[in-house]
Amino acid sequence: MEAATFENIIRKYQYTFHRVVDFIPGKDQLLPLDFTQQNTGLTPEILGDEHVFSSYIQQKLKAANSRYGIGGYAEHRTIYSISPVFNGAQPGEEPRRLHLGVDIWGPAGTKVYAFMGGMIHSLAFNEQFGDYGATLILLHQLDGFPFYTLYGHLSARDIQTLSAGQYVSIGQTIGHFGELNENGHWPPHLHFQIILDMELKEGDYPGVCKYSEREKYLANCPDPDLILQLNRYLKT
Repeated sequence: MEAATFENIIRKYQYTFHRVVDFIPGKDQLLPLDFTQQNTGLTPEILGDEHVFSSYIQQKLKAANSRYGIGGYAEHRTIYSISPVFNGAQPGEEPRRLHLGVDIWGPAGTKVYAFMGGMIHSLAFNEQFGDYGATLILLHQLDGFPFYTLYGHLSARDIQTLSAGQYVSIGQTIGHFGELNENGHWPPHLHFQIILDMELKEGDYPGVCKYSEREKYLANCPDPDLILQLNRYLKT
């Protein structure tokens, strides 16, 4: 399915979607977070310690009186240099740095909901340092068109009772933000991504791509805010 066709279908049904995380418009604040090289405050010392990095996020949210930090789609991030997961397999190969989802940063244990009904396509515990950790992928269908949503950095216990083929209902609690030791050692957050073609992958799909491959991957992974509908509430 072409991205433009998908976008038209999604916009048709946006008003029916359930929130992915608890959020009260007009009351809760959302803070845009920048993880590009423009953010000079994000030093190697902060990125080099997962606990310090987590404190950095918490302090940013507290100072801005914000419930969540939001950002990341199509963002060329420097933070992925901390993990070999994002480096090329061969010396000198272009590393992966372009983010394909939206991150919602907040406290561990934050509930994650199904924005619409669907079926569990696959799940996995991607345990490498810097990876997704507990990962859930759902299959949905609108107007006869299938597509997928990926939920990364969940709590490990969330996927222990689930299996491929199970159905989920709109508004069902499908997970929680994971702790450091189960979410790939990142500050607690949800990585939310739309995928049109899973390319036969199960339990995993790249959430970060090479900059040179951005057109292919951004076309296959449209803007998650089409579903989240949170950007309109970001603090400016």
